[in-house]
Parts: sequence; C-alpha cells; structure tokens
Amino acid sequence: MITIYYKEEEDETFHTIDEPTAGCWIHVDSATTSDVMKLAKYIDCEYSDIHDCLDKYEIPRIERLNQNILIFTRHPSTQEVGLQTTTLTIILTKDYFITVCPHRSNLIDRFVSQRPKISTASTSKLLIHMLLRITQEFTIEIKKIRSNVLQKEKGINDVESEDITSLTISEENLNQYLSSLLPLRSVYQAISSGRYTFLHEEDQDLLEDLLNASMQSEELCTVILRTIRSLRDSYQIIFTNQLNKTIKLLTALTIILNIPTMVASLYGMNVDLPISKSPMAFIYIMIFIVVISILAFRMFQKRKWL
Repeated sequence: MITIYYKEEEDETFHTIDEPTAGCWIHVDSATTSDVMKLAKYIDCEYSDIHDCLDKYEIPRIERLNQNILIFTRHPSTQEVGLQTTTLTIILTKDYFITVCPHRSNLIDRFVSQRPKISTASTSKLLIHMLLRITQEFTIEIKKIRSNVLQKEKGINDVESEDITSLTISEENLNQYLSSLLPLRSVYQAISSGRYTFLHEEDQDLLEDLLNASMQSEELCTVILRTIRSLRDSYQIIFTNQLNKTIKLLTALTIILNIPTMVASLYGMNVDLPISKSPMAFIYIMIFIVVISILAFRMFQKRKWL
C-alpha cells in the first residue's frame, strides 16, 4: 500500500496527498511487487534495481543508484515468525523521500504520530530523524530484554525450565538485533562522511548522537548476552547440584528401605530361625527393623548423605 505524505516545517501534522509531488515522502507499507514496480516508474529506474526492498532478510547497507541513494536498514519487528527485525529501505531521490517495508511498519506509524518539526522536502533531516527512530526502537527493545534478564537473575534460586526457555528466546532476539546494529553502524558512518548526501552542521551533530546511540545499543546487547551466558551456566550448575542431591537422597532411602525388606525376606523363609516360635516374634522383629532403620537414617544424616 502506497501512502504519500507532504509536510512543511511549520505544519503540525503530515498531510496525505493523492499523487507524488516534489518534496513529498512516499511510504510503501506491506510492499508488493506491483508497488515496487510503480516506485520504479516514479524514480525512473528498473524494477530489478530496487527489488531488494522486498527481501525480508536484507542486510543493512548503502549504495548509489544513478542519482539516487538506496539505504537498506532493519528495525525491530515481530511480523515474521522467527524474525525479530524487518527490512526498511530508504530511497533518496532528487524529488522524493521514499521508504519501503515488506511488512506493516509500526515504526513509521509512530514516527508520523510524533509529528516531528521537519519538512518532507528536507531529505537529509528526515533521513537522520528516521534513523534516530530506528536506533531508539532497538534501544527500547533491548532494555525490555535487559529488564527480563535481571528478573531471572534475581530469582536464580527458583529456576524453572520456563526460565531457560525465556533466556534462550532473549538470547536469539539479542543476536538478531546485534547482527542488524553492526552493519547499521557502517551505514551511519558512510552517511556521516557526506559522500552520499549533503549535510548541514546541525545534521552532523545529530549524526554523532546517532552513532553514539547505535554503539551504546551494541554494547548493551553484548553485555546482556554475556549476562545470559553466565546465567545459563549458573542454571546448569544449579540443575546439576539439584540432580546430585536427588540421586543421593533416593540412593540413601533405597538403602534404608532395603533393611526391613531383607529382614522380612529372611523371616519369610520356611526354615527354623531365632525367635521364630516365640509368640512375641513379630513385635521383636518390628522393633529390630525400626531400630536398625533409625540408626541407618542417623548415620546417613551424620555423613550428610541425606
């Protein structure tokens, strides 16, 4: 679905228009082949030149296409099963600022609703604000995972199998975020060089903030991944210790319970045995079993086998 936005700097909201005009922002949500073909006509290029916009697994990069600049980015999204990020392609042309997403992009919806004080004709400013929004989205999601991991760390003594599953999912999400953030930083550095688009002095300051925010997100990802690995090792130690205690307890109980079984088996034999003809034989045997079992239990406790 193609939506065309237009906004002057003094306007409070983005206005939608029917046909593209110079200085507008063209956004394609849940992009299809026909949408990309229509875009190719707008910017006077071949479909094959921009069909990578539909690739859900595209790695962030920047390239020049004639007079146009193609910037492939990724941002957090759960629209695709198994994927925690999705592609967002930004195309800078002489007349248009274009964004293309193969999924429904909540990031764009939030960006439009925030009503930034920029004009759609100021492509460099719009680009930097869009990239800032992408980095902020990563930071928000990473902090959510950090909060979850810290909760697991506090309850390490009450670990359950669900906690391990949750940590595994968090680790996979962070790995996907990190695999997007690292090439994104290279894209930001390429933009800051000024080789791809003209930048004003205030734009350079924003780009520095963008690079710093991106590196902080990478570092935070790395720190949380180390914490998860440490927690997983701790969980393994705790589970192994619990298993050893359980096996030790079951072994001790098996030995203790074998005592009355052995005595009962002996006195179940059809032969003459001590006190077998006494009318108090059953009581004597039961007392003997109880005493021996208690002694065995105390011995196991003393040796810390129970």
